[in-house]
Amino acid sequence: MTPFRAGLLALLLTLLLDQASKLSLYFGTDLVLTQPWRLTPVVDLVVVWNRGVSYGLFQQEGGFGRWFLVVLSLAAALGLGIWMHRAGSRLLAVALGLIVGGALGNAIDRAAYGAVFDFVHLHAGRWSWYVFNVADAAIVAGVIGLILDSLSPAGRRGRTDAA
Repeated sequence: MTPFRAGLLALLLTLLLDQASKLSLYFGTDLVLTQPWRLTPVVDLVVVWNRGVSYGLFQQEGGFGRWFLVVLSLAAALGLGIWMHRAGSRLLAVALGLIVGGALGNAIDRAAYGAVFDFVHLHAGRWSWYVFNVADAAIVAGVIGLILDSLSPAGRRGRTDAA
């Protein structure tokens, strides 16, 4: 499988899993009315509408901010998609596919609902992590993949040869 096809597969799976999880939880359950759902002592399912970006930063209440973030997400997805098409390794292409799939999943939420539907809450004792979704987890995994690719000798060699 070529790097681009692997990245495209990661993008499509991420987008599918993200939207399926959000739609099934929001429309297929009574989570909104009966939250939180305790899955384990450290994981709850809750409903949080994030009108900002990562960690709830830059909250946008108006239409301009909402659509600005949608356009920004789509522009980033396009740029990263072009990079994914040119990727020389499967790791790099998959990492980019995860990020693009996550960005598109959250952009769909923002366009459809005005906010991103987050639902996984990790916590332990007094420690509480932010609430996230499949798209957010894929973006984090993609960034880790980008870091690993940049540290691999094959990744560095491929960029040096192209320069």
